[in-house]
Amino acid sequence: MKKLISGAALLIAAMSASANDCPDVLKHMKRKLNSQEVVNLCEAYSGKAVLFVNTASKCGFTPQFEGLEALYTNYKDDGFVVLGFPSNDFAQEYADESKTAEVCELTYGVNFPMFEPISVRGDNADPLYAKLAEETGKSPKWNFNKYLMDKNGKVVAHYGSRTKPDDEDFIKDLTSALNASGE
Repeated sequence: MKKLISGAALLIAAMSASANDCPDVLKHMKRKLNSQEVVNLCEAYSGKAVLFVNTASKCGFTPQFEGLEALYTNYKDDGFVVLGFPSNDFAQEYADESKTAEVCELTYGVNFPMFEPISVRGDNADPLYAKLAEETGKSPKWNFNKYLMDKNGKVVAHYGSRTKPDDEDFIKDLTSALNASGE
């Protein structure tokens, strides 16, 4: 019985340590786009470099999906992931998630994780985006705003909509985020 209690205590301690190791920005549960599947961002993406992007299907920057998918494809084996969050904050997203999913998957071949539509700015900002704005001091001013988090869970940079996924300075920052060593 004593071993069982000790084992349970160790398990609880390990779970607490694991939860404490998770960066605050990832302490969220999000539903995948056009699905009932819910993802624990901590469990799925802790230890990875993450690019958070607020997207919209009817925006002049929507073609950036191609560059974001290329980034994801090129760097995913190095511990990188793009997370897309559709938002209608700028009145350029469909109300029907299936139409948003169609644009992402069929039009642009997006394979990186896309999540439920959320608000990304102002008083109604989703807690994830409120945390990203708090970490960087910058809220999205438009669609395809980007936040880069390194493998240690530190949000290291913010990029506006005009920064393309193949931007030279962005790629340098991404490389640094991928090579971040444990602190």
